[in-house]
Amino acid sequence: MNDELPIVDAHHHLWDLERGPLYYPWLQDPAPHPFFLGDYAALKRSYLPTDYRRDAAHHRVVKTVHVEAECARDQQVEETRWLTEINAKHGMPNAIVAHAWFHTPDAEEILARQAEYPLVRGIRSKPVTASEPNDARPSGPGSMQDLKWLAGYRLLAKFGLSWDLRVPTWHLEEAADVVRANPDIPVVLNHTGFPWDRSAEGLALWRRGMRVLAASAHCHCKLSCLCLRAGAWDYEDNRRIVLETIELFGVERCMFASNFPVDGLRVSFVRMFDDFKRMTEGFTPAERLMLFHDNASRFYRL
Repeated sequence: MNDELPIVDAHHHLWDLERGPLYYPWLQDPAPHPFFLGDYAALKRSYLPTDYRRDAAHHRVVKTVHVEAECARDQQVEETRWLTEINAKHGMPNAIVAHAWFHTPDAEEILARQAEYPLVRGIRSKPVTASEPNDARPSGPGSMQDLKWLAGYRLLAKFGLSWDLRVPTWHLEEAADVVRANPDIPVVLNHTGFPWDRSAEGLALWRRGMRVLAASAHCHCKLSCLCLRAGAWDYEDNRRIVLETIELFGVERCMFASNFPVDGLRVSFVRMFDDFKRMTEGFTPAERLMLFHDNASRFYRL
């Protein structure tokens, strides 16, 4: 055990590719899917609570939050049912961020079905986004400009659910408009806003988006997925990103997360959280407890 600092892992995934009831197109289709970290063949294996606990054993993880893992979209409620069964058998995950499209005719029905499961705290629904920073902003079905998408998004308040926001850096400002217009829906930005481009220009774009999102007091941020498509895990580079994000959002609105097993493509769980702890040595014990445990526990009502 590294130390006694309790951790709520605010973002991880599980899947059973051998015996499970679910199909994951990105993991099980013969042809590979586009993936932001490049080659992801190493992820094409089952990842279950025993695997997670083996990876996390060096640290005191007390509770976890499972975020939808892109199973077949007609199985989105079945994923929640399966995870509920996993929780009953293994005591984890302790909260579920499920999936539902916002713009489809059955959006309200799916949200209602997901909300029936006691472990469900929020929804991750990825809007349609541009693949490159200079591409035109999408405005069709499923985009953040789509009136049906916006109406579906507003249903989260009806069901008492939060939104896990996941968009590339060049959509952060657009997402901030949605967040600002709906102050009754708690939001948590996934993966530190994806600061993939660490050049001065790339970080300026990231910083601009992060600043406008942080201006909404009901928007939080997960300090996770600092991996890059090219290059190994870089402590100093990632430390700068983490500390600037905490400065923007405040200690009370940031939470650490592993994004395992995905981030395992670049770094071990042990080193990741060793580094997160090292990065925050300058904070008070109370502040570190917020970052590693209390904020995620409060946001996801654990």
